[in-house]
Amino acid sequence: MANFGTYQESCPSVKNILLLDSEGKRVAVKYYSDDWPTINAKFSFEKSVFTKTQKTNARTEAEIAMLDSNIIVYKFIQDLHFFVTGGDDENELILVTVLQGFFDAVALLLRSNVDKREALENLDLILLCLDEIVDGGMILETDANVIAGKVASHTMDAGAPLSEQTITQALATAREHLARSLLNFFLEDLLVAFILLFSVMAQGTLVVSAGSIDEL
Repeated sequence: MANFGTYQESCPSVKNILLLDSEGKRVAVKYYSDDWPTINAKFSFEKSVFTKTQKTNARTEAEIAMLDSNIIVYKFIQDLHFFVTGGDDENELILVTVLQGFFDAVALLLRSNVDKREALENLDLILLCLDEIVDGGMILETDANVIAGKVASHTMDAGAPLSEQTITQALATAREHLARSLLNFFLEDLLVAFILLFSVMAQGTLVVSAGSIDEL
């Protein structure tokens, strides 16, 4: 019977997932391989990937490239570039499935407003999305609806029902709760500040009045 290590080696795996902007700068990245042991090695690889693919038109369908004995599948939208890297012996279709799952899950979580600004404002959701797709290089999930649903559940209270809500509704509800909580917090602070201000003003009036009486 094959041991767990042999099973892991036989399973499809991912070396990294990259989300770069239209200038090749990082938005969100996850590495699952020791092929790039230092931060400089990672940056160098990202630069090479971007340089090799930037002149292609991977906006309608995913495209495939080879770089340093690695298979890279990628797809672009707006000013974001999505990449998934696997070894040269990996199944290209599986890597494309991972890429498409990531791509579609991000679109769901960002409510189709997929650009760098929106991605940076929701970076926590994208990082959670990556965690749901791959763990230690092993592919966990590629269904965009399942991925986005799990991410949405992390943004809400544990007891909040998701069964009757869409993903976008769940995210909207979570953000509404957060906004309401922040608003209440600031309103309370503002009220306290006004009370203190009126107290100081009242004391100042009393002091001036007392001084006027003494002069008389």
